Order: sequence, then structure tokens, then C-alpha cells
Amino acid sequence: MTGNIENQQDHAKLADFILFSQREFLLDLSKELNRDNISFAQFFLLGFLATSREITMTDIARKMGHSTAAATGLVDRLEKLGYMERTHAIDDRRKVMVRITSKGVDLVGRLRTELQNRIADAMTETESDDVASFMSSYSGQNGMVAGR
Repeated sequence: MTGNIENQQDHAKLADFILFSQREFLLDLSKELNRDNISFAQFFLLGFLATSREITMTDIARKMGHSTAAATGLVDRLEKLGYMERTHAIDDRRKVMVRITSKGVDLVGRLRTELQNRIADAMTETESDDVASFMSSYSGQNGMVAGR
């Protein structure tokens, strides 16, 4: 029974850490995105494209949970800003493919590095046992997600 209470306390600490970190990062991210003139949805799309080679507009709509028309609007705006580009599939010229540009990769990389630095700072201020517990839990969860 004691282990269960300790787990609940660990979960509560982790929830507090995530909520605080998320709030802080979202405030900073919002400032950066405003400076770069893009929305959260556009940034999340860029983040996804940074890990993909090329994807279709249909795949973007599906991934974002939007209609194809709404996804087209996101891509139009990002293309106009120079963060992504459209091409046609080699095997089917009717199929429009979308890929992130080096400017988009740079933006995602810069903001990801800022997040990584903020997390490192927060973990430095956290007790080492709590950090180890979090990393152990995350590694277990990450393994389950990767196995899907």
C-alpha cells in the first residue's frame, strides 16, 4: 500500500512539473511564434514535417485533424513565409507533395533547442531522485509508444 501512495505522490509531482513547464514553454513559444508570424497549428505541422521527408496534403489533413481545405490554408501560409514548399509526386503529377524547407527546419530546430535548454534548467533544479524516476517512467512509456 505504501508503494501505491509513493507512486501517487510521484505522479502528482510529475503532473505539477509538466503543467508548470508546459505553461512556461507555451508562453515563450507564443512569443517566438508571434515574432515569426506563425500559429501553433502551423508550428506543429512544421515540427511533424521536420521528421518526415515529404507527405501529401491528405496526410497533412489527417495528421492535423483538419479538412483538406483547412490543411491547404496552413500550407499556403507556411509556403508564403518560406517554411515549406509543394512539389508533385514523380509517379503521379496530380499528387501534391509537401516538404519543409531549410528555413523551416532551422525554425523548428531553434525552438526545440530552446525547449531542451529549459527542460535541462528545470531538471537541474529538481531533486536527482525525481529526475531519475521521471526518466525511468518516460523511457517505459516511450517504449510502449514506439511499439505501437
